[in-house]
Amino acid sequence: MTTSEAAVVPSLSRRLFAEFLGTAMLVAIVVGSGIAAQSLSPNDVGLQLLENSIATTLGLAVLIVVLAPVSGAHFNPVVSLADWFLGRRHAHGLTLPAAGAYIVAQVAGGIAGAVLANLMFDIPTAISTKDRIGTGVFVAEIVATAGLVAVIFALVRTGRAATLAGPAVGAYIGAAYWFTSSTSFANPAVTVGRIFSDTFAGIDPGSVLPFVLAQLIGGAVGAAAVLVLYRIPAARTR
Repeated sequence: MTTSEAAVVPSLSRRLFAEFLGTAMLVAIVVGSGIAAQSLSPNDVGLQLLENSIATTLGLAVLIVVLAPVSGAHFNPVVSLADWFLGRRHAHGLTLPAAGAYIVAQVAGGIAGAVLANLMFDIPTAISTKDRIGTGVFVAEIVATAGLVAVIFALVRTGRAATLAGPAVGAYIGAAYWFTSSTSFANPAVTVGRIFSDTFAGIDPGSVLPFVLAQLIGGAVGAAAVLVLYRIPAARTR
């Protein structure tokens, strides 16, 4: 979800709008498809998850392809922090202030996306009551986020992000819906956004802090794996 440096780097304002828009659309896809799945398959949670995961897989892949040339298509504070951390010694990646601005745009986009999904399905915006606390869920978010960061920056450091980031990241998240007990949020901005929809894809505010902590730990684990496996970036990135 990061790309090789273009001849002309888009302005920060354009990149921030892309991050806001991309994160908003991602959360709208996650929440909206969850609402649709719950309505279409009310008595089959497994089928609901399948419908939700397929929509998320395809939607995320498309968003990355469309917006990566503008902002790198992070849509995720952990990815932005990893981009800063992994690139800081090689004069590539985000600066720390830019990463902070990305994170603000992403969180705002996540909230906007949940509200948009509620509006599309004529559901009142409300704080979620869906509890997601548990040791297994905490571990699952570490694993899901570590894998996501490793996939993204393995592609970046081997020069394959421009062509493979969309399908690879979409496929990973789609798979992680099923092999993690948390259904792979792996994204603090998406986690915060999903507070604002009391539906299939929502999350109770009390579950958010453990989720975000697990995601930050997972991001650090994924970045460490990238440093061990891919020491020299193949291409300069924003």
